[in-house]
Amino acid sequence: MKLRDLSDLAFRNLREAVLRNSLTTLGVAVGVASLVAMLSLGVGLQQLATSRLAKSGLFDSIFVTPKTNLRGPGGGPPATRAPASKARPLDADARVEISRMPNVIEVYPQIRFFTEVRYDSKPFATMVAGMPESSKASGAFDGMQGSFFSSPNADEAILQAEFAKELNPQTASLIGKDLILRYAERQALPSQAQAGDPAEYPGGFSVVPKEKHLRIIGVVETEPASGFGGFGSGRLLIPLPLAETLRAAQVNDLRDILRDTSSDKPTYSSLTVRVKSPSLVEATEAKLKDLGFSAFSLLDASKSLRIFFLVFDLLLTIFSSLALAVATLGIINTLVMAVLERRREIGVLKALGAADSDVKQLFFVEAGVIGLFGGILGVFLGWLIGRTLNFGTVLYLHRQNLPGVDITSVPLWLVAFGILFAVLVSLAAGLYPASRAARLDPVQALRYE
Repeated sequence: MKLRDLSDLAFRNLREAVLRNSLTTLGVAVGVASLVAMLSLGVGLQQLATSRLAKSGLFDSIFVTPKTNLRGPGGGPPATRAPASKARPLDADARVEISRMPNVIEVYPQIRFFTEVRYDSKPFATMVAGMPESSKASGAFDGMQGSFFSSPNADEAILQAEFAKELNPQTASLIGKDLILRYAERQALPSQAQAGDPAEYPGGFSVVPKEKHLRIIGVVETEPASGFGGFGSGRLLIPLPLAETLRAAQVNDLRDILRDTSSDKPTYSSLTVRVKSPSLVEATEAKLKDLGFSAFSLLDASKSLRIFFLVFDLLLTIFSSLALAVATLGIINTLVMAVLERRREIGVLKALGAADSDVKQLFFVEAGVIGLFGGILGVFLGWLIGRTLNFGTVLYLHRQNLPGVDITSVPLWLVAFGILFAVLVSLAAGLYPASRAARLDPVQALRYE
């Protein structure tokens, strides 16, 4: 029997029992809708988490620190030990060299120092942190009061919300006001030479009290400075280039004095290196270690995150497939009833020369059509449920004064998967009715009724 004849017969038979077949198709649609809606939730949450982490700069960043020479036990008497090689300093020259490496787009230090600010003639202790220009796109400043820094060297400050409340409970009124930053500036002392010894000895540095007037331009809820490689939460944020020009004394300055490594060149306790893509992190990390520095990244966290979402999507698929299993029983019931009602028709087809395979194909086409229409309708319903969830989430977040996000997503592969899965399940459900119809004896079928 030709495919066109099979299709005509299948559609004619489906039209004869419109209500029953429509209800069966609707059952398939409900099952597919639950599958698509729950998977779209998993896909949406995964995309949301991945995009937020990607914007934060964690996956394309490498944390670089200087190596420390530590002697292990069992090295023998001190007189017999080989002198340890001097660790390479992480200074300005190293920063320039790292910034010239291929695929590196940004190299910046972690600048944090504890100090005092004066606002309205009152002193407040706080932690100051320098923020690079790229942090604007990290998502940490989304929904902030006020605005981001107008330029990299602007004398401006952004306050963390809790610290802003200490200055004034009405944080919005702080925007546009001035405060005074009091800090200790590091000033290098001239090198000295002992009498009769031409060798110069580092003169160390002096600490000079300084003040800087800053204009408050924003208040942010999160603590963007307390993340990757941080040594404390930044409560007062200033542009990183401005923080570097202040030359504020930090903890590593004292460390350099104790190690006799003080020089006129700035040294860093750590540098953050950002590359063009997370896929380039591993190779760049290896090159940094070859240069004599310690380096690590957070790529392992992303692998664990992918495993988590794979398991999460699997569980969602299993639970959402229960509704589709119920729909499968509906397809079997519909086609079995069709076999009983159309025994005479099946007998006529066989008497006219139709083979058992032709009868099977007829019922397979009917099951496939039910699955196809049910899958298309189910994907649409699943997408509609997802859009409703997104709308409700955005509405709730706006009421909490938070930016809206999409928690569901229906990519094209999910649309194709939903329709194909519905068709395959329907064909599987049609196996028994089709086999039963093919086994009918044409003589007994013609005697029916």
